[in-house]
Amino acid sequence: MRWIKRLFFLAVFAALVLGAGGWWLYSGVIEPYRGYGAAEAFVDIPPGAGPGTIGTRLVEAGVVRDARTWQIALWISGRSRSLRAGEYRFDAPMHALDVIDKIARGDVYRRRLTFREGLTIAEMAQVFEERGFGKADEFRQAAQNASLINDLDPDASDLEGYLFPETYALPRGTSAAAVVAQMVSGFKNALTPDLRAAAATAGLTTRQLVALASLVEKETGTPAERPLVAAVYSNRLKIGMPMQADPTVIYAMQKAGTYNGNLRRDDLQLDSPYNTYKYAGLPPGPIAAPGKASLEAAAKPADVDYLYFVSRNDGSHVFASTLDEHNRNVFTWQIDYFRKQRQQKSPSR
Repeated sequence: MRWIKRLFFLAVFAALVLGAGGWWLYSGVIEPYRGYGAAEAFVDIPPGAGPGTIGTRLVEAGVVRDARTWQIALWISGRSRSLRAGEYRFDAPMHALDVIDKIARGDVYRRRLTFREGLTIAEMAQVFEERGFGKADEFRQAAQNASLINDLDPDASDLEGYLFPETYALPRGTSAAAVVAQMVSGFKNALTPDLRAAAATAGLTTRQLVALASLVEKETGTPAERPLVAAVYSNRLKIGMPMQADPTVIYAMQKAGTYNGNLRRDDLQLDSPYNTYKYAGLPPGPIAAPGKASLEAAAKPADVDYLYFVSRNDGSHVFASTLDEHNRNVFTWQIDYFRKQRQQKSPSR
C-alpha cells in the first residue's frame, strides 16, 4: 500500500507543477507588457502576413513579451485567422489578448491630413506631399478624374473646387486616388439638397454655385462677411456688371505659371477666361475649394444691394452700394490709409 501512497503524492505533485507552469504561462498572456522605451510604438502588418510574421513584428517592437506568449495568446483567443493588415499604434502597456483584439478589430492608426479652405488642386498636392502621404504629382493626377463629379457637373474637366477642405483621418498607405475620392464624397455631403434647391432657385448650376462660392472663399475669411461678399457678386451678375475679382486673375496667372505673389495693374489685362476684369460673368469654373460656409453663402446671399467692397487691411471689408460711396471708401482705406502708414514709418526731421 506504501507504493500507492507514493504514486498518489507523485500525481498530486505533478498536477501542482503542471498547474503552476500553466498558470505561469497564462499569467504571461494576461499581464500587461510594454517593452519599448519611446512614448509610442508603431507596428506595420503587411497584407497577407501570417500569424508568425505578425507575432515576430510585435515582439521586435516590444509590444508582446516573446513568441511563446504570442502563440499561447493566439491559441486562447482562437482568432489567428481574423488578424488584419495595417499600421497599429501602441502607447500603453497591453496584455497579449488585448493586442490580438486590437488587430482583429482592424483598429489601425490613422494619420491626419488637413486641407484648409481656399486651396487649389496644385496647393493641395503640395500639402499631400509635405505631410508624407505621397508625391504631389500623384495627387494632381488623381484630381484630374472628373468622372467622380460628372453626376453633379458634367462640364467638369478636373476636380477643382470639388475637393472638400477638412481634416481627414487616413491609414498609412492610403493612395492619392483614395484621398481624392474621399474628398469628393465630402463635397457631395456638404452640398445638401437644401443648398442645391437654393442654388436652383437662384438660377445657378452646381458649377456656377461652386465658382461663386470659391470667389467668396478667396475674398474673405471673416464668417459674417461671406453672405455679404456673395451678395456683391450675385448683384453684379443680375445687372451684368463685371465681377472684377482679383483672385480670378491670380488663379489665371497660377495656371499660366506667371504668378510670383504680386498682382500688378498690368496683370488685369491678362487674356484668360478666368480673368473677370476682361470677361463678364463668373469664371468658367471654381478657382479654389470652398468650405461649407462659403457654399451656403453663395446659395443664400445676404439681402442687400451692395455692389462694391474694399479691404480695411485687417481682414475685414467695408461695403458700398454706389460707386461714389465706394470711391470714398477706397480713398479712406487704401490711399489715405497707406499714406498715413508711410508717414508713420518715415523718420522725423
